[in-house]
Amino acid sequence: MNDSIHSWCEQLYEAKSADLLLYGRALGLSHSEAEDVLQETFVALMGLQALPRQPVHYCLRTFRNRALNYRRSLWRRLTRELESARWFERSDGETAQEREAMKCLANLPAEQREVIVLKLWHQHTFEEIGQLLAF
Repeated sequence: MNDSIHSWCEQLYEAKSADLLLYGRALGLSHSEAEDVLQETFVALMGLQALPRQPVHYCLRTFRNRALNYRRSLWRRLTRELESARWFERSDGETAQEREAMKCLANLPAEQREVIVLKLWHQHTFEEIGQLLAF
């Protein structure tokens, strides 16, 4: 394995893994499904022969494509529908404002929720989001 690819992947994982998990949840995956897709994404990235020109964009696009493919199977679709009632899991440390924000996000259509997560948590411009989502 190329050391520069390994180093790049490790740094990217440390910087973006939590954001990608949240993005996976916004795309309709359960937490464990998002973790599976995250792992598959980084295994694929580590297999690259050269660094991508836009590493973060490439990583997000790879994660998104894998997440959308993951959701397509019948069994996963049934599981996702059951999980959708728990899209945002509460934690003991949540504030009332966090719960309200999660409630508002959960009520949005999936496309809008995806854009908001990419804008606020991933800090992309709307132009970058449009390129990422191929709008």
